Amino acid sequence: MSRKSLPTRLAAVTALLLTAGALSTPAASADAAPGDAYVLTVSTDPATTDHDHRRVDVTGTVTKADGTPAPHIPVTVEEVVRFTTWNPWGDPIDPTYYEPRELGRPVSDADGRFTIPDVDIDHVGTSSLLNVQQGVQITALYDEDGDLNTPQDGYFADTTVTADARTSSVAHTVNRKRLKAGDILIVQGRVTLPEGVEPGGTEVFLQTYWESQYRVRTTARADGTFMLLARIRDYDDTFTLRTAPRDMYVSGASRSLPITNTSLPRG
Repeated sequence: MSRKSLPTRLAAVTALLLTAGALSTPAASADAAPGDAYVLTVSTDPATTDHDHRRVDVTGTVTKADGTPAPHIPVTVEEVVRFTTWNPWGDPIDPTYYEPRELGRPVSDADGRFTIPDVDIDHVGTSSLLNVQQGVQITALYDEDGDLNTPQDGYFADTTVTADARTSSVAHTVNRKRLKAGDILIVQGRVTLPEGVEPGGTEVFLQTYWESQYRVRTTARADGTFMLLARIRDYDDTFTLRTAPRDMYVSGASRSLPITNTSLPRG
């Protein structure tokens, strides 16, 4: 997301606290840390979703440090779809990046409870699902002064909803298995998705060099077929085909291509 929206800032704060180990894991009997005024918990029912059952009820509690209910507390609840950061260099960067979506801002009742019923656990938006993780995070936030730049007075809880994905596959052919710099590699194939899921629009990526996740990309036609072309460079050394279906509940496929670049230096 390009603009600094509230969900973006919340996800950034959440990611920071997760990295630092400061984000508490919700439990049935959560205790306040020293100096904390409140304790948040959040959970979902059910805890696992799949292709045909994507909805959950999100519930949680807000209690004071002494364990008594905290009524009338506004809680911001988000769904955060997580992706694995592509990183071939092994640098110490966050291995996960986040796409947040605000689900609502319920207010705790007299018993300190809040709920958002019938939440659709899914990917909303047009971004690619390449590298998507199958655990979707539900986060709850209460910030006493409403200023996300002062997280020391913020209270968080999170839980993970497992999203069981169905498998897919990709078949391919190549015009040649031995190529040199300047030659054109042509990869044709077909993606096959589970019954009832349309293959059209599935993203297909071709990697040719180890430092770049992909060199060229395309989308499959309505019948699942695709074609990719790439001019071989003298340093291309890794040939991999990857797919990313548009449905978060259908996993992508990956295939190594039997290509030899004869322009590479001989070891």
